[in-house]
Amino acid sequence: MSDSYILILYYSRNGATADMAELIGEGVNGMAGQRAMLRTVAPISDSLEGLNMPEIPESGPLYCSEDELRNCSGLILGSPTRFGNMAAPLKFFLDQTSSLWLSGSLIDKPAAVFTSTGSMHGGNEMTLLSMLIPLMHHGMIGVGLPYNLPSLHDTVTGGTPYGASHVIVNDQPSVISFDESELCKALGARVARLATKIRKP
Repeated sequence: MSDSYILILYYSRNGATADMAELIGEGVNGMAGQRAMLRTVAPISDSLEGLNMPEIPESGPLYCSEDELRNCSGLILGSPTRFGNMAAPLKFFLDQTSSLWLSGSLIDKPAAVFTSTGSMHGGNEMTLLSMLIPLMHHGMIGVGLPYNLPSLHDTVTGGTPYGASHVIVNDQPSVISFDESELCKALGARVARLATKIRKP
């Protein structure tokens, strides 16, 4: 197994963002030279209690460590949409990464973003763009989805050139559509492919 990995770091409240993370991981693992590492962050209430976050949550992926972020070959960041921005727990985690910014640990590594939202005009594209801002401050290379992907033309729910997205339509159960799924996988594959190219001497 490759020791070069793409970190898929996300916060998920009701499961849709976690489902997207799994699909993005499939895209990463389908590319030679990289493997997917899924990590999450603690809920904000846990984060604020003395900053003593357990390494192992009650269920799901492990909480991300600073070293796992530092040593990744690329980063794919995911969050539900909260008023056109990422959820507070993920922002709180990123706010603690000043040491990585000072050391330049993430410079020139590819980064992408994904989100899920409960309504068609719930701010998903604004969320994706705002999530890229701290990654660009870290010197990372923003990666989107190109329009040669058929699902970017065909989707009637989520999917943008700024990153993968899932949109719940008309209060229907949160089922990721075929096109949304294809775009998640394509995003993972693209970041993995670029990370491998960048790492070559």
